Parts: sequence; structure tokens; C-alpha cells
Amino acid sequence: MTHLETDVLVIGAGGAGMYAAIEAARGGAKVILADRSLIGRGGATIMAQMTVAVALGEQEPDDWEHHYADTLAAGRGLCDPALARLLCEEGPEVIREMDDWGVGWARQDGSKRGPMKQAFAPGHDRPRCVYVDFLNTGPAVSKTLRTRLIRTPEIRRVGDLLVSELVMRDGECVGAVALHLATGQPVTISAASTVVATGGLTRLYQRNSASANMSGDGYALCLAAGAELVDMEFVQFFPIGHLAPRLIGMDPIMWDPFRYKLGGRLLNGNREEFVHNYGASDDGKYVVTRDLATYAIVKEVEAGRGSPHGGAWLSFEHCSEAQLRAAAGPVIDRLAKNGIDLTKQAIEVAPIAHYHMGGVKADASMATRVAGLFAAGEAVGGANGANRLSGNAITEALVFGRKAGRSAVDRASRQGAVRADASVFDVAAARLLRGKSVRESNPAALIEELQSLMQKEVGPFRTGAGLGRALGRIEAIQGELPGMKPPAGKPYDTELADWLDLSTMLCVARCVAGSALSRTESRGAHQREDFPGMDAAWQTNQVIA
Repeated sequence: MTHLETDVLVIGAGGAGMYAAIEAARGGAKVILADRSLIGRGGATIMAQMTVAVALGEQEPDDWEHHYADTLAAGRGLCDPALARLLCEEGPEVIREMDDWGVGWARQDGSKRGPMKQAFAPGHDRPRCVYVDFLNTGPAVSKTLRTRLIRTPEIRRVGDLLVSELVMRDGECVGAVALHLATGQPVTISAASTVVATGGLTRLYQRNSASANMSGDGYALCLAAGAELVDMEFVQFFPIGHLAPRLIGMDPIMWDPFRYKLGGRLLNGNREEFVHNYGASDDGKYVVTRDLATYAIVKEVEAGRGSPHGGAWLSFEHCSEAQLRAAAGPVIDRLAKNGIDLTKQAIEVAPIAHYHMGGVKADASMATRVAGLFAAGEAVGGANGANRLSGNAITEALVFGRKAGRSAVDRASRQGAVRADASVFDVAAARLLRGKSVRESNPAALIEELQSLMQKEVGPFRTGAGLGRALGRIEAIQGELPGMKPPAGKPYDTELADWLDLSTMLCVARCVAGSALSRTESRGAHQREDFPGMDAAWQTNQVIA
């Protein structure tokens, strides 16, 4: 068994985790940045091909308070004011720092230092969102942060680590135990401060825009360690996730920027525009918030007016090839390789699980109620309330990552050189090693069953009966789980990795479904068919401890 020691341990190497590690190292800490996949190539940030909301005021006058007001409005009365303010107020600073690091934000005059382009996005009162041209925002952000990591010798990057447990001593988090996937052996890491930056939970759903490691790991880890979770019922479904024809090597949520650049028309199966029938105005522009667009598409499908594959049509057929190339550049050629010509055909889109507003309850320093434990990025709940404003995700990752790194190094410096002894980790490591030698289970099949169950019963629109059915099945599988665990020790043991994922996913799914069942109203991304409309009595955040 390998034992490592560090000042700051960061779990998760997406945008939030990388920024947290960089900031902690700048503060003088030795850092271990751990991820179950390749460092800087997993998580959600690298997949985010669209825009970043920030009140730079480079295209027209703006202020963080305007961004803050739009964030609160989108959150339907449930945003944590301190977290939302932090996101909006410090957003410009991190975006300008990323600019200094060479991320390549698009400029209005095409130069390297001119005013940044700022696009309009749904829910904003003015053009506010920066981007890197032609669906390259997330990859460019990730590449820029990876470059900074490589140039920072104080950061040790360790991939192939699936963290199974946060380790506690006298009420404080002192590090973690992980499965090294390549060898099958436990790795223990002692740290003065631990930052959980593991992203969201959208892998719980059959249709999702997540990478394979977005299983809600951080939520389950923090809950087991004694931290609180908040707003777990609020799962955002992106309304126009790609459905058909087949699309290879491209992000299923890529259509968003083109729709609001080009006025893509959202049509039902009868080729009729329909969003205006659901209390929203579209008028050929992408101005409808995601929850309302999702509702409209699902209702058209339920009414028998869906597209052939069970979604809606998104049409750019009114645009010339020149217009499309001006907006999409080389993306048009990539689409052509997939057999898609947007001047001659519409594509089918449908809601897809995309983001989670809930998560670990943390204060504005990113500290949880557990001493030594911090959270960052999408792992943190509360900033976005019941519905995330378009463009806030990367801003949140960078701002919260930087803040978590800063807070973690402050605590590590106060703790001095004292670290938990390797023996403190023995019990948790032994738990990972134990298991049944005879393998009769199929956790991968149960993951697929859970994803189907969540899509059907805990998706964009919910009922008490459906949520009850989901909880019943989740609890039944959880009852079977302990007797199914394989022991650690086998290299590249996909069955053990699936079992660990299933354990996490069941825990988190139960939190989501239980919170959704308790909230007897419809608000933002949480829509109850049996309780339509917002209830003022429910303008409160649900907390799980």
C-alpha cells in the first residue's frame, strides 16, 4: 500500500480542481492533484464548448451587480446570496487572469488585446458571455490550466485514483483513501486540507452530457464525512441536446451558441414553432430559459407532436452557407463528415441531463462544516438556486476553485507540518481491500438500470408516485450492495470500479429523489406534475445531513 503526504489534496482535476491546485501552490503549499482519469482531461470543463458569463463591460456597460441580479432571478428565490455574489463579483478577475495566461478569448477586432467579444445568452439582460471561437471554450480553458500545472513544480499530478473515502480523525478531515486503478491497490493520502472538486451527478441519467466520471462522487464522499448537501432536487436538463442523426466526436449540447447566434428555429413534429404556447416568447431568438424550453419540448412530445426520435426539430435551413460558416467556422466541415448539411436539413434535439444546481453546502470561503474539508466548482451547491443562469458554470468553476485553493492553503499553513500518521488510514484501506472472492454480481448492469430509472421517474418532470417507485428500487439495490463488493487487488478491475460507482450513484440518487419527493411544488429545474406552480411556502433550501 502506498502512502503519500501533502499540504493540500485536491480531488478532481477539471477546471475547479486545477485552479484550486494552482492557487494553493501559489500560496506556498505542496499539492497533490488526484483524478480518476487523466489530469485535466476529465470532468465537465473540457466538454463545455460554449460561453462564460462575466460582467466585463467590454461590449457595452455592465457591472457584477447586474450579473448578480440575473443569477438571482434565474435561481427562483433559492440562490445562496453570498455564493452568488462571489461568483459574479470575482468572475471578471479570474477571466482576465485566464486571458493573461493565454486562453484566447475571442476579440471584437481580431487582435490579441482588443475588447473581448461578449455574446447574449438566455436569462441575461445584455451581452455578457465571453467565449473562445468555434466551440473551443472548454478545451481552451482546460489546456490553459494544464499548462499552468505543468509549470508549477509544487503540484504533484496523480491520475488513475478513484477516491473511495475521506478519512476523519477527531472530527476533521485528514485526507483520503483511493483505489489505484492500474494496480488495484489502495493509496492513502494524508493532507492538512482537502478540496473536493469532483463535479456533478449527471451520469445518473440515461441521456446526459457528462463524462464518465460525473457520478456524484464528491457528494457521497462529503456526506459520509459529515458535511451537508443542499438543493439536491435541482437537476438542470439542457433542452436542445443532440438526438439525431448520429453525431460522432462532437458535444451533444453544441447547438446552443448557434441557436442564439443564428436564430435557430425550434419546431415540433408538424414543423410548427411552439415555445410561445407555453407562456414564453422566442421569436426566432434564443431567449427562453432552459427550464421553460425543456418543459415545452417534453409537452409537445407527450402530446404526440414530437420529432421522429422523440424530441423536437432545430432548424437552421433559413440560413445561407455563408451565414453558417461565419457563425460556426470549421464546425460546418465536422458536421459534413457526420453527413449533416444544415442548409438542407433540420436536426433533432431533446432535453439531456446537463448540470446540477445542488451539492455540498459550503460558505463563501468554500469551507464545509467539516474541519479541513473544502469544496469547489459544481461540487458546491447553492449558488445557482433552482435553475442555473446560462454561462455561469465555468465562471463558477474558476472562481470557486481559486477561492477553495486559497482557503485550503491558509488552513494548511495554520496546521504547520503536523499530518495524520499512515496508521490512521488503515481501517479505510482495509474496507477497500475486503470483498467477496466469488464474483456473481453485475454492477454495470445495475448502473444501466439506475440510469433508466432516474431518466423515467426523476427526470425533468416528476410525480409523487414515480418518485416513490424510484426510491423503492434504489433502496432495494442498496440493500443488495454490501454482499456484491469485489475485493481490491486486481489491476484494472472494472467490476470493482463499477461497484464503487454504483455505491456512490445509489447514495446520490436517493438524495435527489428524496428531496424531489419532499418538495411539493414546481420551481426552476424541479417540476412536479402533481404540484404545478411555485408555492411561496417552499422558498427554502432543503439540507441533507
